[in-house]
Amino acid sequence: MKFSLFVHMERLDPSQDHKSLYEEFVALCEIADKGGMHAIWTGEHHGMEFTIAPNPFVTIADLARRTKNVRLGTGTVIAPFWHPIKLAGEAAMTDLICDGRLDIGIARGAYSFEYERLLPGLDAWSAGQRMRELIPAVKGIWAGDYAHEGEFWKFPATTSAPKPLQDPYPPIWVAARDPNSHEFAVANGCNVQVTPLWQDDEEVRSLMARFNDACAKNTDIGRPKIMLLRHTYVGSDEADIAQAAHEMSVYYNYFFAWFKNEKPIKQGLIERIPDEAIAANAMLSGEAMRRNNVVGTADAVIARLKTYEAMGYDEYSFWIDTGMSFERKKASLERFIAEVMPVFAE
Repeated sequence: MKFSLFVHMERLDPSQDHKSLYEEFVALCEIADKGGMHAIWTGEHHGMEFTIAPNPFVTIADLARRTKNVRLGTGTVIAPFWHPIKLAGEAAMTDLICDGRLDIGIARGAYSFEYERLLPGLDAWSAGQRMRELIPAVKGIWAGDYAHEGEFWKFPATTSAPKPLQDPYPPIWVAARDPNSHEFAVANGCNVQVTPLWQDDEEVRSLMARFNDACAKNTDIGRPKIMLLRHTYVGSDEADIAQAAHEMSVYYNYFFAWFKNEKPIKQGLIERIPDEAIAANAMLSGEAMRRNNVVGTADAVIARLKTYEAMGYDEYSFWIDTGMSFERKKASLERFIAEVMPVFAE
């Protein structure tokens, strides 16, 4: 099982400046590269200081000059916000810039906050349909002289300029949850990204079962790869681990506040959630975070990851977005690289 880093800029209050946050983001990516991680993933979000990532291709182009070995992936571009010709061209140019290290993760998107602003009236179902139309079209444009007559896009014969460096194109990953998404990804020769979010390992097993079922229905297609994305923290002692679990609890309370799209937002920052409301949310408590996510000593993390490897996951992505300080993120990542990864390399 390979290991990757899933990371964005996070701004929690007005006292943090964007330049410093970006420098910290780059520093984490450089640690991942020097530490021998397989890939770095960074996604796309708009108007949200909670997750700052307006164009992952711009970020990856910069990381391409700051890293040497690690693959660089979009985790993920939001399909309905892209015209197939634009996505094909920008992805191909980025693949050239990063010397063929690009992976392309694609999703339908999760936040109605973004739908309302970029495509008013869009819902999750139609966003998913756009993704299903987008991916074959992008592949066609890379192949060249491709014309499209679809529900969402129509254009005459077009060839990507430039074409990707990787032949025939960079690996494509689909963020999947329901069985239909798994089946679409596998049937179209795409790898699969999954995340149980705050849920326990029963969801991890269920996601793998959906993937296996999709593979069983498409035996004429080579089995693609599947990546598991989980919030992760490797702690130094009990107090450190307990603090991390609480910080993840706070993070997920804000995650759901953004997802529900009900709280006021000013200058890209969502209204503060009272401490007592966070403490009262048992589903997202620190105890639940420690039980469900990968939070613990290096030995505990190793044991948890061994179960994921045994399930058949090809890649485990260390989701570091937690609202923690840079210093705490850095320390956890360095412990993961020094104490956890070598066990799997053996």
